[in-house]
Amino acid sequence: MPTQQSAGPRIEVVGRLHERFDEILTPEALQFLADLHQRFAGRRHDRLADRMRRRFEIGNGRDPKFRDDTASIRADATWRVAGAGPGLEDRRVEITGPTDRKMTINALNSGAKVWLADQEDATSPTWANVLGGQISLFDAIRRQIDFTSPDGKEYKLTAGEMPTIVMRPRGWHLVEKHLRFIDSSGHTMAASGSLVDFGLYFFHNAQALIDSGRGPYFYLAKLESSEEARLWDDVFSFSEKRIGIPHGTIRATVLIETLPAAFEMEEILYELRDHCAGLNAGRWDYIFSIIKNYRGRGGRFVLPDRSDVTMTVPFMRAYTELLVKTCHSRGAHAIGGMSAFIPNRRDPAVTTRAIEKVSADKKREAGDGFDGTWVAHPDLIDTARAEFDTVLGDRPNQVDRQRDDVEVTAAQLLDVHIGRAVTDTGLRDNVSIGVRYLESWLRGIGAAAIDNLMEDAATAEISRSQIWQWIHQDVRTDDGAPITRDRVERILTELLDTVDRFDGDRFDDAADVFRDVALRDDFPTFLTVGAYSRFLVDLA
Repeated sequence: MPTQQSAGPRIEVVGRLHERFDEILTPEALQFLADLHQRFAGRRHDRLADRMRRRFEIGNGRDPKFRDDTASIRADATWRVAGAGPGLEDRRVEITGPTDRKMTINALNSGAKVWLADQEDATSPTWANVLGGQISLFDAIRRQIDFTSPDGKEYKLTAGEMPTIVMRPRGWHLVEKHLRFIDSSGHTMAASGSLVDFGLYFFHNAQALIDSGRGPYFYLAKLESSEEARLWDDVFSFSEKRIGIPHGTIRATVLIETLPAAFEMEEILYELRDHCAGLNAGRWDYIFSIIKNYRGRGGRFVLPDRSDVTMTVPFMRAYTELLVKTCHSRGAHAIGGMSAFIPNRRDPAVTTRAIEKVSADKKREAGDGFDGTWVAHPDLIDTARAEFDTVLGDRPNQVDRQRDDVEVTAAQLLDVHIGRAVTDTGLRDNVSIGVRYLESWLRGIGAAAIDNLMEDAATAEISRSQIWQWIHQDVRTDDGAPITRDRVERILTELLDTVDRFDGDRFDDAADVFRDVALRDDFPTFLTVGAYSRFLVDLA
């Protein structure tokens, strides 16, 4: 087992070892992880404690606001972020997806400008997926990746110029239970998913990426404060020094996908300024964050059917407008979010609808000033590119477009009134999506096409948290019927009786997890945390 490190702080491998894992879990890489944990694990716990305190305050009636203690940062018009690194100047279309070998090859052959290599919401964090993703990335960066599917179909790299890879490690709140950190005092704890994902990718690939004319680039998920951004910045600075590359080589794009972070966009850019390329509007997690923080604050904070919470409703409009203005005023890229609609090559009507929806979404983003956007399917790249080409032309971005016309207040960011009712269809859709996504996730598939939408952990979070909120706020559907646990249980039973079952399916387990996260009195902070410990840990 590759754990031969010094007697000081160390990482022990407690997960099963599979083929080629030893190429990633080398003694040197594990020592690098141990050093990261020794320096930053304590601060990580402090930041997570801050999150709990903030959620408690909001739940008890204290609305978030723009911070008084950082007003001088916002008032100082002189500072700028580092901006795009090599290969990130033009990000007009980015494809997102998990890092299994097939999806890696498809993404790199897609023709997108950037590939978001997602080890977070689009990846079910099985040990095989976590380390398999690292192996896929290692091979892809060296152009030595191929794959043969069980039916004999071969996948190879064919693109002359691959998209720039931007890897998304797991958020600060997640742990990696297949690795154990033992600190200098002998205390033992599960490793940080963030530090594991970042550390292994950076240690093995930073120099190879630099040699290829790109660099080690990252998407940072689930940040809630500038203090969390500062922690990442310190991780970056330490890591650059540790392997001997220039300070500022790393570039990060931060997903603004939590309500608290929306009030600290400038401060987040400032703390990461030597390493920052931009911000992304992580729309689905942002909606989830609104629900999570205001789930107990009364009926006026109840959102209607998930399908009615679009990018044009007041609080989403305010958040994206503020993001573009903030980014461009500091020399950062503003990257748009992912429309969930996906084409179906076997159903032309579905494909036509998806293209229409995605085209409208990307036209709005390009017109608002975004410099690029996400798609979840290769067949949507041309649609998204066309909308950004219309606005950008030959320019790589529109960072020079200052949105001085935008003024966003705290009240606008919190204006969640939409004026639509909750329907029985919306309730049933949430149950169906939540359970079917969890079933996929338990089988190791973290991005799943469900009813012609691309669902990942973020979209499933909306479904289960809405149900929890509707029950606890005594919401009735538009037919006057109350939403209760019993009603949801009946819908759940109907779903299990009618869904297509197959050998090895995980629907029964998925239903149990769904009950835990949607129907209990307490509200688990994240959908997958408990299920990970219960179902996905594979110890030696």
